[in-house]
Amino acid sequence: MIYWQLLWSFFQIGLFSIGGGYAAMPLIQHQVVEVHPWLTLTEFTDIVTLSQMTPGPIAINSATFVGMRIAGISGALVATAGCVLPSCVIALLLAWVYYRYRSLSVIQGVLGGVRPAVVAMIASAGLSILLLALFGSEVINLSLLDLRALGIFALALAALRIFKPDPIWVMAGAGVLGGILYSL
Repeated sequence: MIYWQLLWSFFQIGLFSIGGGYAAMPLIQHQVVEVHPWLTLTEFTDIVTLSQMTPGPIAINSATFVGMRIAGISGALVATAGCVLPSCVIALLLAWVYYRYRSLSVIQGVLGGVRPAVVAMIASAGLSILLLALFGSEVINLSLLDLRALGIFALALAALRIFKPDPIWVMAGAGVLGGILYSL
């Protein structure tokens, strides 16, 4: 039964996560934290962090990690297949439609309408993770603000925007800084 639930949940995620892996994060969170309480919000955030750090698409990595956490290796395979299958079918269908009808203004209008929705989905996922990192929940309570996390966030954001280093170095530096600050 758990395999069907994993397959169906990640099939839905793969089907409706238009805009890439980051756009899938609120959908994955909804399925694995709210619909099926397989993970806590903290565990979900940890999985997103690991998915970001490992090579490959973040949504597929998340599906694999969630499946592994819920039902072992077979769960990882089922969740990953569920996530990938609709995306492959949709990508092939959209590629065919786009190349055949790309000059139509309707197609350009649809693409123009989808872009802001995708940005909103990515921003929603990012905001949820930011609030959890800074406040320990999705509720803003200034008495719970983690100043060390805020400092690491500010430094990482500034480094990425000003110096544009390889993000891997920023993550490694943030990890080292977090290890030092949180062990004091």
